[in-house]
Amino acid sequence: MLKLYQAIWRASAGRQIVLIVLSIAIAGLAAVPLEFQRDIINHLTSDSIETERLTYLAAGMMSVILLSLALKWLLGFRAGTLGEDMIRLIRQRLLARASDVEDTEGSVKKGTMTTAISAEAEELGKFAGGAFSDPVVQIGTLISVIGYISSTQPWLGLIALSMIIPQIVIVLISQRKVNVFVADRVRILRSATDKLTVEDIDTVARDIDARFDEIYETRRRMFLWKLSAKFLLSVINGAATVGVLMLGGYLVLQGKTDVGTVVAATSGLSRIQGPTGFLIAFYRQVSANRIKYELMLELFGPNPERYRLPKQAK
Repeated sequence: MLKLYQAIWRASAGRQIVLIVLSIAIAGLAAVPLEFQRDIINHLTSDSIETERLTYLAAGMMSVILLSLALKWLLGFRAGTLGEDMIRLIRQRLLARASDVEDTEGSVKKGTMTTAISAEAEELGKFAGGAFSDPVVQIGTLISVIGYISSTQPWLGLIALSMIIPQIVIVLISQRKVNVFVADRVRILRSATDKLTVEDIDTVARDIDARFDEIYETRRRMFLWKLSAKFLLSVINGAATVGVLMLGGYLVLQGKTDVGTVVAATSGLSRIQGPTGFLIAFYRQVSANRIKYELMLELFGPNPERYRLPKQAK
């Protein structure tokens, strides 16, 4: 994983820094709407309701939302553009390697190189665009929201934090198995496409068809692991929501907190589920792309440094 990130940073460090700064700004704004929401709810449940203050709170909340959306738009555009640039660079390096292999009659087969240029380069390049900024946004959002909930009501913050730890454990266990399936699928697909390039396709058709069956079985087993993990994660999210409502309701009845805090905590919990789910998916993506990156390095032969991505590509 470290080698993959080193290669991405070497090729796009300047632009990655800009994306990270934008990500931190977005994460910092994540909990601000919750505070406005809390104030609005508490104002509506108070004895004296002032229309002017309600308008002020609503306008402030909308302003923060618009600012956050604008920053997200800018982040998405820059990250997407960077990803496309990285796809182009990877394909250029693979093409250069393919030309060298053709000249020297190397051992890398055409089918394997075709798959790498058409599909694997696309996946790695897209990942590179958000390799740093995506986790910064989501982790920062988790810290911001959980910190806000904990500051208003520590017990509710504890529930929010406790839902994340078991999810991390489940993902780490399941993803190790999925990584094996990912590597197997790439190797099987390369082998099948290599055979598709031979002149007499009829002689290898049965073997290719068997390879497709292997890909199907590999994917089916991946689905079993991924969907089972997703089921457990959804159970944890549901239990956390019920826990916040139950504990929050009890604290309101005991006069130890207010309705606005419970509503904000519930909304914050849904905000946490998004980043948590994204980080889980991102971790899976990192793990899968690490495998693909290592497999792609094999295509560059004993001297991959010759085809390394340039520093600070424009």
